[in-house]
Parts: sequence; C-alpha cells; structure tokens
Amino acid sequence: MPSQPAPERVLQRLDWHVVRRLDGLLQGEYRSLFRGPGVDLAGLRQYQPGDDVRYIDWNVTARTTEPYIRQYHEDREITAWFLLDLSPSVDFGTVGDGRLKRTVLVDFVTTLARVLTRRGNRIGAIVDGGEGRRTIPVASGKTAVLRLTDELLHEPMRAHTPATDLAGLLEAGVRTIRRRSLVVIVSDFISTPGWERHLHLLDQRHELLAVRLVDPRERELPDVGIVLVQDAETGEQLEIDTGDRRFRERFAAAALARDAELEAAFGRSGVEVASISTDDDLVRSIVRLATERKRRRAVPA
Repeated sequence: MPSQPAPERVLQRLDWHVVRRLDGLLQGEYRSLFRGPGVDLAGLRQYQPGDDVRYIDWNVTARTTEPYIRQYHEDREITAWFLLDLSPSVDFGTVGDGRLKRTVLVDFVTTLARVLTRRGNRIGAIVDGGEGRRTIPVASGKTAVLRLTDELLHEPMRAHTPATDLAGLLEAGVRTIRRRSLVVIVSDFISTPGWERHLHLLDQRHELLAVRLVDPRERELPDVGIVLVQDAETGEQLEIDTGDRRFRERFAAAALARDAELEAAFGRSGVEVASISTDDDLVRSIVRLATERKRRRAVPA
C-alpha cells in the first residue's frame, strides 16, 4: 500500500494527538476562539463594564449621553483567513528534538483549520516566505485543510532574505480580505518597524487573533562554550563565547528590550497577542489561548 501524502500524515497525526484532546478539554467552547460576529444588527443596549468598546454606537451615545453598544446576530458560518509569516527567522528552534518555530506554525494552523472546517466554516490564507507572498483562495472542507497544509510543507526554507517586512503581509491582508472575517496572524514578529498601523486596521475591520512564535533560546543562552551563530534573516555569521557570563547577561537584557519594544508596538496597535513556544505542548497552548481570549474579548450576549 502506498504511503499517505505528507499533508495527510500531518492531519492524521494532529487529529489523533491534538484535535481529539481539544474536543475533550474545550467541550464545544470553540466560540471562545472563533466568535465570528455577524453583520446583521440585532439591537442596542446600554454599555456595561467589560463590553468590547469597538461595538459602541457613537451616534446613539451622542444623542442619549449614555454609552450604548450594538449587538449582532452571530453568523452560523465563519470565513477565516490565515496571514502566515514563513520568513527565515521562523526556521529556528533549539528545544528537545530541534522543533522549529516553523513546525509549530504548521501544526497550529493545521489544527485551527481542521477545527474550523469541521463546523462548516471556510478558510483561506496569505503566505509570506520572505521573498514574495501568495494567496490560497477561500474554500471549505477537509480538502481545503490539506491544500493549506501542503502549501506550508512545500514552502522552501531560505538561507537568508532581506530583513522581514511584516507590514507587507498585513497590508496584503487589508487589501484582500473585504468581508468581515476571522483573521489569524501567526509570526515571530521579527521584522522591520512600521507594521502596527496595518495590524490596527485589520483589528478594526475583522475579528483578530494574533499569535507570536517564540523559542526559549531567543531569550536566554546556555553555557555551551564557543558556538557559531548565524542571522537567519541576513546570513551573517558570528562566533560567540557562551561561557562568558557577561555576554549571556547582555544577551538576556537585549531580549528583554526586544520584548518590551514588541509589547509597545502591540499597545500602539490596540491588539493583544498570544505566544506559543517551541517547548509548549500544543494542546495546552491552544486551551490557554482560548481561556485568555474568552476572558479578555468575549462580547456579552
């Protein structure tokens, strides 16, 4: 019997080891991840603490001098778009069996696509490999998941490219996605500055889920002696002494500063981001993401 194509094997593995466990743990609470508010206005009610301020009706609020929010009928079906950063920096991973950020991205996206399409929703994607991007048209069903997974598996790893400009991927999302959708952005957000404005625009127009890929060794170096490191984006190589305690401290301080800059950028865009690490269990990561998202962003019925 011929072996299954690679996308089939990936999906079968995730169905067995991830999706089944999620079904048991979330027990139908997928709405905490995928709310999909519809476009049909159901009515208005007075604002209550904790309501999403994006749904305030400013015209009614101005007339009554009391804040009111719009309530919508929920769509039975969701259109979901994945904006995926596969630039060279995601080909990094140091934990255990060398699990890359790219591997985490493929597993996470395939899992979400599978969960979505099982409920009749449609998915599409814009994939940026660092040297151009391509669009995978919206479709539904298992075939759509397999096509997306196949595209991700066959996206080549590049030795180096010009510095990643995440703004281009996000701007493509702004231009391409016209109807209100669930937009899932997956990236390590290692990029030249200036992408916050496009992220803010996507958040204003769509239901947004931003996921940052991280690896523990991006924040802390182990003492393993002299090593040769290479910048994944530029290809530049440098020999460093990880046995130098002061160097490790400077590295950790630089990582903290980078995290602070990213946090400030997300703050300027008004978007909350969830992180998934290469040393995380994917099921626990998704459950944590769903729990935090439900707490922070659920709109009262």
